[in-house]
Amino acid sequence: MRKIFLILALLFTGLSFSQEDNKSKSLSDAPPTIKKYVVDETGTLSSSEINSLMSKLIDFEKQTSNQIVVYIIQSLGGEPIENVANEIARKNKIGKKDKNNGVLVLIAMKDRQMRIEVGYGLEGALTDAICSQIINKEMKPSFREGDYYEGINQAVNSIIAATKGEYKGDGTTGKKKKDYGAYLIIFIVFGFIFFSVIISIIRRIFGFGRGMITGRRGSRFGGFGTGFLAGSLFNSDWGSSGSSGSSGSDFGGFSGGGGDFGGGGSSGSW
Repeated sequence: MRKIFLILALLFTGLSFSQEDNKSKSLSDAPPTIKKYVVDETGTLSSSEINSLMSKLIDFEKQTSNQIVVYIIQSLGGEPIENVANEIARKNKIGKKDKNNGVLVLIAMKDRQMRIEVGYGLEGALTDAICSQIINKEMKPSFREGDYYEGINQAVNSIIAATKGEYKGDGTTGKKKKDYGAYLIIFIVFGFIFFSVIISIIRRIFGFGRGMITGRRGSRFGGFGTGFLAGSLFNSDWGSSGSSGSSGSDFGGFSGGGGDFGGGGSSGSW
């Protein structure tokens, strides 16, 4: 009988230690290793959205050496997001060792929390106040509407602008500038088509230049000119930003450069 009690006691003790070990394995105690610039463990973003963000972040690092990582997790496991973000950023050494110019955008979907963690070297440009503005003006509105990619994309654009001293906190950075350029190109294309049609009508009415524009050869020339211009414009790089998808399994591979963090940044919820 005593042996049975002894065995049960040992099993209970072992189970207790096992439970304590599982509890101790928190995100802060054992931060995950990040291997890409954008990691989504929740399936919130599509593959094309992830690739678009990664292309932007890779290009930004090439231009400035600043590293920005977006990490989407399911839950914080009851821990403060500030602790989790700081430990993840420090373990993965986001940013360069001699510049400490890294940024981590951490989003916990189940907890509805987000944080922008900033390395020492960028705290002057990307202040706590600016991070708070980006969260409140760029991320929260889109997140509350269920448009997570838009919120993340605008946040990334604003972070990039802030590191360049261009962020104004008015929500006009990034995508909106690109949209205005698209509208201008569309206006030019349709303006050219409209102008070509008017000139053709005028020539037919008054009968001049008939040798160049009448007949099958003239019609083909006119169609080629308009179609070539439209095709060239709409197949240019600005119109195909979404096509910069993964060219292989190594696309978007991330490796920290030794950057350090001291708790700068801001947190929020939606």
